[in-house]
Amino acid sequence: MASKGGRRTARRLATGIGVVAAGSLIVPSGVAYADPEQSQEEVEAQLDELNQEAASIVDDYNEAKEDHEAAKKKVEELEEQVGDEEEKYDELRSEVSQFASAAYKGNDLDATRNVLSVEEPEDLLEQSADVDYLSETQKTKLDEFAGSSERLFKLKDEAEGALDDTESKYEDMKSKKDEVEEKVEEQEALLAEFPDADPVGSGDDTGGSYSGSASGNARAALDFAYAQIGKPYVYGSAGPDSYDCSGLMLRSWGSAGVSLPRTTYGQAESGQRINSMSELQPGDIIFFFPELGHNGMYAGNGQMVHAPRTGKNVEVVSLSGYWDGQFQFGVRP
Repeated sequence: MASKGGRRTARRLATGIGVVAAGSLIVPSGVAYADPEQSQEEVEAQLDELNQEAASIVDDYNEAKEDHEAAKKKVEELEEQVGDEEEKYDELRSEVSQFASAAYKGNDLDATRNVLSVEEPEDLLEQSADVDYLSETQKTKLDEFAGSSERLFKLKDEAEGALDDTESKYEDMKSKKDEVEEKVEEQEALLAEFPDADPVGSGDDTGGSYSGSASGNARAALDFAYAQIGKPYVYGSAGPDSYDCSGLMLRSWGSAGVSLPRTTYGQAESGQRINSMSELQPGDIIFFFPELGHNGMYAGNGQMVHAPRTGKNVEVVSLSGYWDGQFQFGVRP
């Protein structure tokens, strides 16, 4: 099997192209609107294809959202640092002003005022030759003042620009997420026109009980996941009332005291790799599609519990057939 790390890297390199093209990939006329001659199987196949596209987009959305939240937190930390540095800057400036004013009694007073009125630290340092006769202590203070000024300007610039890249990507992916969610709902509505189509649950009947052979942390994770059965799938949600696929894994293993990353990409690298489906154990996280756009938790007996897609609820399904064909690998946290 090809390296999934390589696939992930290649996928990220293609993200920019994928995001731009996503609209055209997920909304062709054949997917958005069923042909009157289409069979139920054909509509379901189109829905499967659409949801595979959606799985990739929602994980990019989750990653962009996570990066955006981290950037906002960084800005808050930087703002605290700016405040601390401003206090230090003001204190040093006052000290420098006092000794400089006392030192200059003649024609050099204007030079002192120039020193204290410069805006850039490098300009201040260039003028330090004008105060060569200051004491070593005073020169040290002057150097500290210059350094504080430089740090303050740098922190302010960093704080102002910290959110730009992440905010742009987050808004872009949010828009793509909303588009694909709408198209999935349209396709679900088309499928519902067939008398034999599986009804979409309302999410009112929640909760289940795991009765398999898992123990320890895996048992705790499965107990939590089964208790969420019936709750609706919602993009970007990690409980308690709704989940997406990686959100369910995050909270399930979190209930067992195991911390996982938010996205399927991160979760795919968070444990022992299991390359064969025959070697899976209950509690293992299973990954699907070459882009690793979906995951679920192995429950034993060829079944998994997962949050499938928009319009569906957390459920237990058989891995035979469709999911078996999309299997990439498992991870044992």
